[in-house]
Amino acid sequence: MLEVSGARVRFDAKIALDDVSFELRNDEILGILGPSGSGKSTLLRAIAGLEPLVAGRILWQNEDLRDVPVHKRGFALMFQDGQLFPHRDVAGNVGYALRIARHPAVEARVAELLEVVGLPGFEKRRVTELSGGEQQRVALARALAAEPRLLLLDEPLSSLDRELRERLAVDLREILRSTGTPAILVTHDHDEAAVIADRIGVMDEGRMLQLGTAKQLRDNPASDRVARFLGIA
Repeated sequence: MLEVSGARVRFDAKIALDDVSFELRNDEILGILGPSGSGKSTLLRAIAGLEPLVAGRILWQNEDLRDVPVHKRGFALMFQDGQLFPHRDVAGNVGYALRIARHPAVEARVAELLEVVGLPGFEKRRVTELSGGEQQRVALARALAAEPRLLLLDEPLSSLDRELRERLAVDLREILRSTGTPAILVTHDHDEAAVIADRIGVMDEGRMLQLGTAKQLRDNPASDRVARFLGIA
Protein backbone atom coordinates (compact mmCIF):
# COMPACT_ATOMS: atom_id res chain seq x y z
CA MET A 1 0.00 0.00 0.00
CA LEU A 2 1.09 3.56 -0.74
CA GLU A 3 0.32 6.12 1.93
CA VAL A 4 0.76 9.84 1.34
CA SER A 5 0.32 11.88 4.50
CA GLY A 6 0.40 15.68 4.73
CA ALA A 7 2.69 15.97 1.70
CA ARG A 8 3.96 19.45 0.93
CA VAL A 9 6.29 20.60 -1.84
CA ARG A 10 7.56 24.18 -2.18
CA PHE A 11 9.18 25.90 -5.15
CA ASP A 12 10.83 29.00 -3.67
CA ALA A 13 7.89 31.04 -2.30
CA LYS A 14 5.22 28.98 -4.08
CA ILE A 15 3.60 25.99 -2.38
CA ALA A 16 3.06 23.49 -5.20
CA LEU A 17 1.69 20.69 -3.02
CA ASP A 18 -0.20 21.57 0.14
CA ASP A 19 -1.03 18.99 2.82
CA VAL A 20 -2.05 16.17 0.43
CA SER A 21 -3.06 12.86 2.00
CA PHE A 22 -4.47 9.64 0.54
CA GLU A 23 -3.91 5.89 0.38
CA LEU A 24 -3.54 3.57 -2.61
CA ARG A 25 -4.28 -0.13 -2.27
CA ASN A 26 -1.93 -2.69 -3.77
CA ASP A 27 -4.46 -3.60 -6.48
CA GLU A 28 -5.79 -0.11 -7.19
CA ILE A 29 -5.63 2.34 -10.09
CA LEU A 30 -6.00 5.95 -8.94
CA GLY A 31 -6.70 8.82 -11.31
CA ILE A 32 -5.64 12.37 -10.42
CA LEU A 33 -7.62 15.12 -12.16
CA GLY A 34 -6.99 18.83 -12.13
CA PRO A 35 -6.36 21.92 -14.26
CA SER A 36 -2.86 22.94 -15.33
CA GLY A 37 -0.84 24.07 -12.31
CA SER A 38 -3.06 22.19 -9.84
CA GLY A 39 -0.14 20.16 -8.46
CA LYS A 40 -1.06 16.79 -9.91
CA SER A 41 2.23 16.25 -11.79
CA THR A 42 4.18 17.56 -8.78
CA LEU A 43 2.45 14.92 -6.67
CA LEU A 44 3.54 12.21 -9.11
CA ARG A 45 7.14 13.48 -9.10
CA ALA A 46 7.18 13.61 -5.30
CA ILE A 47 6.06 9.99 -5.09
CA ALA A 48 8.74 9.03 -7.61
CA GLY A 49 11.34 10.83 -5.50
CA LEU A 50 12.06 13.58 -8.03
CA GLU A 51 10.71 16.37 -5.80
CA PRO A 52 11.63 16.52 -2.09
CA LEU A 53 8.94 17.05 0.53
CA VAL A 54 9.27 19.98 2.91
CA ALA A 55 6.62 18.38 5.14
CA GLY A 56 4.67 15.14 5.35
CA ARG A 57 5.54 11.55 4.53
CA ILE A 58 5.29 9.06 1.67
CA LEU A 59 5.19 5.43 2.78
CA TRP A 60 5.30 2.23 0.74
CA GLN A 61 4.27 -0.89 2.67
CA ASN A 62 4.86 1.16 5.85
CA GLU A 63 8.43 2.09 4.79
CA ASP A 64 9.18 5.82 4.83
CA LEU A 65 10.62 6.73 1.41
CA ARG A 66 12.13 10.08 2.43
CA ASP A 67 15.73 8.85 2.19
CA VAL A 68 15.14 6.24 -0.54
CA PRO A 69 16.62 7.39 -3.88
CA VAL A 70 14.58 7.28 -7.08
CA HIS A 71 16.28 4.20 -8.52
CA LYS A 72 15.70 2.15 -5.36
CA ARG A 73 11.97 2.82 -4.95
CA GLY A 74 10.96 0.22 -7.51
CA PHE A 75 8.53 2.62 -9.19
CA ALA A 76 8.25 3.30 -12.93
CA LEU A 77 7.34 6.70 -14.38
CA MET A 78 5.82 7.03 -17.86
CA PHE A 79 5.44 10.45 -19.50
CA GLN A 80 3.06 11.70 -22.18
CA ASP A 81 5.65 11.51 -24.98
CA GLY A 82 6.91 8.06 -23.99
CA GLN A 83 10.55 9.21 -24.22
CA LEU A 84 11.59 6.23 -26.33
CA PHE A 85 15.14 5.81 -27.59
CA PRO A 86 14.92 6.66 -31.33
CA HIS A 87 18.16 4.81 -32.15
CA ARG A 88 16.87 1.50 -30.71
CA ASP A 89 14.25 -0.81 -32.19
CA VAL A 90 11.16 -1.88 -30.24
CA ALA A 91 12.94 -4.78 -28.56
CA GLY A 92 15.85 -2.53 -27.64
CA ASN A 93 13.51 -0.08 -25.96
CA VAL A 94 11.39 -2.62 -24.09
CA GLY A 95 14.39 -4.68 -23.01
CA TYR A 96 16.58 -1.76 -21.91
CA ALA A 97 15.94 -2.09 -18.16
CA LEU A 98 16.01 -5.88 -18.39
CA ARG A 99 19.51 -5.86 -19.86
CA ILE A 100 20.75 -3.46 -17.17
CA ALA A 101 19.30 -5.81 -14.54
CA ARG A 102 20.86 -8.83 -16.32
CA HIS A 103 17.51 -10.55 -16.71
CA PRO A 104 18.11 -14.20 -17.65
CA ALA A 105 15.57 -14.28 -20.50
CA VAL A 106 15.38 -10.82 -22.08
CA GLU A 107 14.02 -11.88 -25.48
CA ALA A 108 11.27 -14.04 -23.97
CA ARG A 109 10.25 -11.29 -21.54
CA VAL A 110 10.17 -8.68 -24.34
CA ALA A 111 7.99 -10.96 -26.48
CA GLU A 112 5.66 -11.55 -23.50
CA LEU A 113 5.28 -7.81 -22.85
CA LEU A 114 4.64 -6.99 -26.50
CA GLU A 115 1.89 -9.60 -26.48
CA VAL A 116 0.41 -7.96 -23.38
CA VAL A 117 0.31 -4.49 -24.98
CA GLY A 118 -1.04 -5.76 -28.28
CA LEU A 119 2.14 -5.53 -30.38
CA PRO A 120 3.24 -9.15 -30.97
CA GLY A 121 6.03 -9.51 -33.50
CA PHE A 122 7.06 -5.84 -33.36
CA GLU A 123 10.52 -6.56 -31.88
CA LYS A 124 12.53 -5.43 -34.93
CA ARG A 125 10.39 -2.44 -35.87
CA ARG A 126 11.99 1.00 -35.62
CA VAL A 127 10.15 3.12 -33.06
CA THR A 128 10.34 6.12 -35.43
CA GLU A 129 8.15 4.19 -37.87
CA LEU A 130 5.37 3.51 -35.35
CA SER A 131 2.15 5.45 -34.92
CA GLY A 132 1.64 7.54 -31.80
CA GLY A 133 -0.55 4.90 -30.22
CA GLU A 134 1.97 2.16 -30.99
CA GLN A 135 4.77 4.23 -29.49
CA GLN A 136 2.80 4.65 -26.26
CA ARG A 137 2.20 0.92 -26.12
CA VAL A 138 5.96 0.36 -26.45
CA ALA A 139 6.58 2.91 -23.69
CA LEU A 140 4.08 1.09 -21.48
CA ALA A 141 5.74 -2.27 -22.18
CA ARG A 142 9.11 -0.74 -21.27
CA ALA A 143 7.67 0.68 -18.03
CA LEU A 144 6.25 -2.72 -17.11
CA ALA A 145 9.39 -4.65 -18.07
CA ALA A 146 11.06 -4.48 -14.68
CA GLU A 147 7.79 -5.38 -12.89
CA PRO A 148 7.52 -2.09 -10.97
CA ARG A 149 5.90 -2.04 -7.56
CA LEU A 150 3.97 1.04 -8.68
CA LEU A 151 3.43 2.62 -12.12
CA LEU A 152 3.18 6.41 -12.31
CA LEU A 153 1.54 7.70 -15.50
CA ASP A 154 1.83 11.42 -16.34
CA GLU A 155 -0.74 12.28 -19.05
CA PRO A 156 0.21 9.15 -21.04
CA LEU A 157 -2.52 9.57 -23.68
CA SER A 158 -2.78 13.35 -23.98
CA SER A 159 -0.73 13.62 -27.20
CA LEU A 160 -3.08 11.26 -29.08
CA ASP A 161 -6.27 12.09 -30.94
CA ARG A 162 -9.60 11.62 -29.20
CA GLU A 163 -10.63 8.35 -30.88
CA LEU A 164 -7.28 6.71 -30.20
CA ARG A 165 -7.22 7.97 -26.61
CA GLU A 166 -10.61 6.43 -25.93
CA ARG A 167 -9.51 3.09 -27.37
CA LEU A 168 -6.19 3.03 -25.52
CA ALA A 169 -7.81 4.05 -22.23
CA VAL A 170 -9.80 0.81 -22.23
CA ASP A 171 -6.70 -1.18 -23.22
CA LEU A 172 -4.58 0.51 -20.55
CA ARG A 173 -6.96 -0.48 -17.78
CA GLU A 174 -7.07 -4.07 -19.04
CA ILE A 175 -3.26 -4.21 -19.23
CA LEU A 176 -2.82 -2.90 -15.69
CA ARG A 177 -5.42 -5.33 -14.42
CA SER A 178 -3.88 -8.30 -16.25
CA THR A 179 -0.40 -7.54 -14.88
CA GLY A 180 -1.67 -6.71 -11.37
CA THR A 181 0.21 -3.41 -11.38
CA PRO A 182 -1.05 -0.65 -9.06
CA ALA A 183 -0.93 2.74 -10.76
CA ILE A 184 -1.51 6.45 -10.37
CA LEU A 185 -2.67 8.22 -13.53
CA VAL A 186 -2.44 12.00 -13.89
CA THR A 187 -4.79 13.44 -16.50
CA HIS A 188 -6.98 16.44 -17.26
CA ASP A 189 -9.55 14.28 -19.08
CA HIS A 190 -12.57 13.32 -16.94
CA ASP A 191 -13.72 10.54 -19.26
CA GLU A 192 -10.23 9.02 -19.45
CA ALA A 193 -9.96 8.93 -15.66
CA ALA A 194 -13.42 7.38 -15.33
CA VAL A 195 -12.56 4.59 -17.79
CA ILE A 196 -9.13 3.73 -16.35
CA ALA A 197 -9.26 4.46 -12.62
CA ASP A 198 -11.00 2.76 -9.69
CA ARG A 199 -11.04 6.04 -7.77
CA ILE A 200 -10.41 9.64 -8.81
CA GLY A 201 -8.86 12.52 -6.87
CA VAL A 202 -9.60 16.10 -7.91
CA MET A 203 -6.80 18.60 -7.24
CA ASP A 204 -6.50 22.37 -7.47
CA GLU A 205 -3.99 24.88 -6.11
CA GLY A 206 -1.89 22.08 -4.65
CA ARG A 207 -4.69 20.55 -2.60
CA MET A 208 -6.73 17.37 -2.90
CA LEU A 209 -10.30 18.65 -3.02
CA GLN A 210 -12.12 15.32 -3.19
CA LEU A 211 -11.35 11.63 -3.63
CA GLY A 212 -13.88 8.98 -4.63
CA THR A 213 -15.30 6.90 -7.45
CA ALA A 214 -16.44 8.60 -10.65
CA LYS A 215 -20.05 8.09 -9.55
CA GLN A 216 -19.42 9.57 -6.10
CA LEU A 217 -17.79 12.65 -7.61
CA ARG A 218 -20.59 13.07 -10.12
CA ASP A 219 -23.44 12.52 -7.65
CA ASN A 220 -21.97 14.33 -4.64
CA PRO A 221 -19.29 16.88 -5.55
CA ALA A 222 -17.66 18.20 -2.36
CA SER A 223 -17.69 21.83 -3.50
CA ASP A 224 -18.73 24.18 -6.29
CA ARG A 225 -15.10 24.17 -7.47
CA VAL A 226 -15.14 20.40 -7.92
CA ALA A 227 -18.50 20.54 -9.67
CA ARG A 228 -17.32 23.26 -12.05
CA PHE A 229 -14.16 21.36 -12.95
CA LEU A 230 -16.18 18.22 -13.63
CA GLY A 231 -18.59 20.23 -15.77
CA ILE A 232 -21.67 19.44 -13.68
CA ALA A 233 -22.25 22.84 -12.04
